[in-house]
Amino acid sequence: MTGLAQPLDDNPQLLDAIGLQRITVRLAHEIAERHPDGDTLVLVGIPTRGVPLARAVAHQLAALGHTPPPVAVIDPSGHRDDRPRPVTPHPALHDIDGGSAPRIDGSVVIVVDDVLFTGRTLRAALDALVDCGRPAAVEVLALVDRGHRELPLRATYVGKNVPTAQGDRVFVRLREVDGVDGAWLHRAAPA
Repeated sequence: MTGLAQPLDDNPQLLDAIGLQRITVRLAHEIAERHPDGDTLVLVGIPTRGVPLARAVAHQLAALGHTPPPVAVIDPSGHRDDRPRPVTPHPALHDIDGGSAPRIDGSVVIVVDDVLFTGRTLRAALDALVDCGRPAAVEVLALVDRGHRELPLRATYVGKNVPTAQGDRVFVRLREVDGVDGAWLHRAAPA
C-alpha cells in the first residue's frame, strides 16, 4: 500500500537506495537461475511503482547477460472488487513505452508490484492478464511482502518480508516516480 501524502521522516526506514538496488540485483539473479534461457519472459508491472520496479529488474537481467525481457503495464482497475467495473473495459495490457503490448501467449509472465498485502490488487491484475491471453506460466515478484493475505496468493520472488500489524502501512518510493528510492513503515496508532 502506498500513499503520497504521508510524511516519511518520522517512520522507520525499511530500505534505502542501496538496499533497494541490492534487492533488485538479487531478484534478477533468482529469475535468471529459475529461467536460464529467459527467452520467453515478460515482466508486467502494476502501476504505479510496479512499473519502474519491473524496468529495473529487466535492466539487471540484461546486465547478467540475459536477453532483456519486454516490460509491459497491466491495469487492474477494471477487475477490482472494491469499485464498480467499467461498462466498456479498456485494454488492460500496454507496452511500457507506448508501443504494442508484448505477446503473452505461451510466455512466462512475471507480475511485478511494490507491496503485496491482502492480495486483492494482485488478483485483479491476474484477472486482467487472463483477459489478455494465455501465458505458459505466471509468477509474482513483490518488493515488500507484508502479509495479511485475504486471498490464497503468494509471491514467487520476494525482496523483503516485513511483519506488520493490520493497520500499519508500507510506503515504497522510487526515484522515477517520487524522486527518492526507499521503503518506510508507518505503524498504526495504538487503540
